Amino acid sequence: MKRKVLIVEPSEVIVEGLKATLQHADLKLLQPEATASDLTQRLDVLKPDILIINPTLYDNVTELRSGRSIAVVALVYQYVKQSRLRHFDAIIDIRDSRQSILQSVRDLSAKATTGDAAISNHELTKRETAVLIEVAKGLSNKEIAARLNVSIFTVTTHRKNIVRKTGIKSVAGLTVYALLNNLIDEDTVI
Repeated sequence: MKRKVLIVEPSEVIVEGLKATLQHADLKLLQPEATASDLTQRLDVLKPDILIINPTLYDNVTELRSGRSIAVVALVYQYVKQSRLRHFDAIIDIRDSRQSILQSVRDLSAKATTGDAAISNHELTKRETAVLIEVAKGLSNKEIAARLNVSIFTVTTHRKNIVRKTGIKSVAGLTVYALLNNLIDEDTVI
């Protein structure tokens, strides 16, 4: 079954670019919305599985999830405080590569459920796992961004999500976590 995706973004150019990027994924793209007015009512009618929204339009993710099984993705192309982004399931930066954007949406699509259960925030996404592995190898945010072909902002966001989900703040602790979960082997650690 194709997952339904709703994009809420006022810029037609950005919406068209995102639609072109996502058209190759196994998704059903709903008619995009330019504003967030009456968004909760529209979510109840349209019932999307994934909502991609500019966080400057609407940032009460808890309200958007209330009684819904939906993944909420922040679409970022300008500075947004990290405190506004921490409740989103994922962050797409328009400077990310096409492959990175598709992978983020595919990861969320795979996690989406058909019942009322919310998407689990305790498991690391594939992208977060990839970032964790690179952190455990001792790479800097800039090096990780270059290796994964994403922005430094996206790496920083993934690292914050990893810390939030695991409760581990130090690089050494994250390295041990990666070792214990068989994400890397001892020979990989610097």
